[in-house]
Amino acid sequence: MRAVAALAERHLLRWRTRRGHETAARYLDELAAVLAPQGWRFVKFYRREEFPVPVPLLWIHARGTKDVGIVVSVLATPGGTWAYHDAQRGRHGYLCPCGDVRKAAAQIDRLLKHRLFPSTW
Repeated sequence: MRAVAALAERHLLRWRTRRGHETAARYLDELAAVLAPQGWRFVKFYRREEFPVPVPLLWIHARGTKDVGIVVSVLATPGGTWAYHDAQRGRHGYLCPCGDVRKAAAQIDRLLKHRLFPSTW
C-alpha cells in the first residue's frame, strides 16, 4: 500500500512541477535578484520553445568564467510547497525551500565560491 502511495505522490509532484512553469520561473527570478548584487551572472532557460525541458532552468555562473556554475531548477515538493534543486541531480539535488530565498542564495553563493576557490575552504 505504501508503494502505491509513494508512486502516486511522485506522479502528483511531477504533474505539479510541469503545470507550475510560471511559479518556478518566478522563484528563479527571485533567486537571481538576490544573487545579482553579489556579482553572479545568469542565463535563463525559461521558454519551452527555445530550450525544450519540462521545467525552467537558471544557470548561475561567475563573472569571469562560465566554467564554474550551477544550473538550478524549482520542483514541486510535498505539502504544496516548492524547492530549489541542483538541476543536474534532479530531486536528489535538493538545495533549499523556495520560501527562504535568502537562505537559498547564501547556500548557492557558498557552493560556487567553494568551486571557484577550493583550496581556501
